[in-house]
Amino acid sequence: MNALSLFVAGTDTEIGKTLVSAGLLHGFARAGLRAAAMKPIASGAVERDGVLHNEDADQLDAAANVALPNEIRTPFMMREPIAPHIAAAREGIALDIARIVEAHRFAVTQADIVVVEGVGGFRVPLDDAHDTADLALALNLPVVLVVGMRLGCISHALLTVEAIASRGLKLAGWVANRVDPAMLYPDENIATLKQRIKAPLIGVIPHLPSPDASRAADSLDIDVLTDSLHQKD
Repeated sequence: MNALSLFVAGTDTEIGKTLVSAGLLHGFARAGLRAAAMKPIASGAVERDGVLHNEDADQLDAAANVALPNEIRTPFMMREPIAPHIAAAREGIALDIARIVEAHRFAVTQADIVVVEGVGGFRVPLDDAHDTADLALALNLPVVLVVGMRLGCISHALLTVEAIASRGLKLAGWVANRVDPAMLYPDENIATLKQRIKAPLIGVIPHLPSPDASRAADSLDIDVLTDSLHQKD
């Protein structure tokens, strides 16, 4: 079959995109699929044995059952844990979307499903003229939206859904991630989002004291997502 691929976006930074991406990889692997991961742009890296490592990218590698070369998995990796366009400018790096598209073209030849994790929120700048929404559009991938469940998440989620639609991209589904264990009335907030987001809720991930991709996978409905990915708009 032709390889599937999806783009994991978030309502903000630090809301669990990597956890959800890794959970999806576990779920796809449990379903018998060859699953590979891309984190095309990563800021915040340390050097070990002469190789730059990013924590998120390493977590994706650990969850995937198909390994991609580092330069394919993460074509652009910067050292400082700051906004990617600022980190890239400080290191003299041009975040070339065409290079990422080429890396993705190779990645889909290696696996049945490729999970591409974005960086930050959906509209994080990459340079003076482009942002991560432009990257998702260039890849032309259906989007899975991670909603970090905390105060303010409804507006953030609905604005991001509008931004995804405005680029002509398909929202394949969304995930509610309980990032704030003290949030009041989370179930009511999730019900409100279900009513307003015209895409399937793939799962609700409980608050986890530490990231656990396998436990996250237990909360995700891979069959619902796969069905959505196969559906034409």
